[in-house]
Amino acid sequence: MPDVLTISGSPAAPSRCAVTLDFVRAALAERGVTTAAIDVRDIEPSALVQARFDHPEIRAAVELVNQARAVVIATPVYKAAYSGVLKSFLDLLPMGVLEGKTVLPVTTAGSLAHCLALDYALKPVLSALGGRHILQGACLLDGDFAYGEGGAIALGGQTGERLAAAIDHLHAALSQRPIVIEENIA
Repeated sequence: MPDVLTISGSPAAPSRCAVTLDFVRAALAERGVTTAAIDVRDIEPSALVQARFDHPEIRAAVELVNQARAVVIATPVYKAAYSGVLKSFLDLLPMGVLEGKTVLPVTTAGSLAHCLALDYALKPVLSALGGRHILQGACLLDGDFAYGEGGAIALGGQTGERLAAAIDHLHAALSQRPIVIEENIA
């Protein structure tokens, strides 16, 4: 069972989301945190589009979400919202699937204005899926990445430091012991 599941909602390859989540998984591995990954782009497209809840790839992905203690979701922002492929995937998750989990949302965006999608588009959906401990998240801009020949993408500048701060918050949340509330049933 993974401690943290990363979910990439980017339809492109290579992508800024993939680079970002590679960084997240590496940073967590250095701290002894186990991770697993879902790249929504790799799920059978007809299963997503036709909402085939019984498809083996969908069932396997849902099981990974169920098993994880925390989830990191990364998506590009398109037209002021998260990606359509991520929306298709999130629609197939059962209600309450994020209950009791820490969630770190991350967006990659073209401008600061697009960063609003994190709070006004993505977080409400995560909350609707039962997420109650949704961390502040991170919005990474085009300028936060370095682009090389052949489409190579890397984190640039101080992006790693900002992203590391979000990972610190995630790690701290994972390190806290769960609160047990005893109820008297009379």
